[in-house]
Amino acid sequence: MSAGKIVPGKATPRGRFPHLKVAGGFAFVSGTSSRRPDNSIAGASADAMGTTSLDIRVQTRAVIENIGDLLASAGAGLADLVQVTTYLVNMNDFGGYNEVYAEYFDETGPARTTVAVHQLPHPHLLIEIQAVALLPEGVDE
Repeated sequence: MSAGKIVPGKATPRGRFPHLKVAGGFAFVSGTSSRRPDNSIAGASADAMGTTSLDIRVQTRAVIENIGDLLASAGAGLADLVQVTTYLVNMNDFGGYNEVYAEYFDETGPARTTVAVHQLPHPHLLIEIQAVALLPEGVDE
């Protein structure tokens, strides 16, 4: 059995796909950004003159917290992650991303791949992460 899930209180996916899919004892989290339910973006702001400021650290923290919320809806948490793939628009942001990532995970954490991509679905998004978690024993699919 497998079940797709849209999680209330999180930003609605921009397409016909679930926030996560539970199958075979795993939770597969779709690419997740720092977008909030109201479609604003954590780590993106503009001043009175319209100058945009984007912060990879704030966005990374928001993405990881969003993933944690999505996993909680399936009875799992960040400690259950076994694999993450991170997409950065600019590898110059790798240092800031890596710094925040290390607040959540160490060498005992999930296997990780980080790649640069040309762009993400919104010009203010600097990062997106997809993830796989092993569901804890006793959690129903």
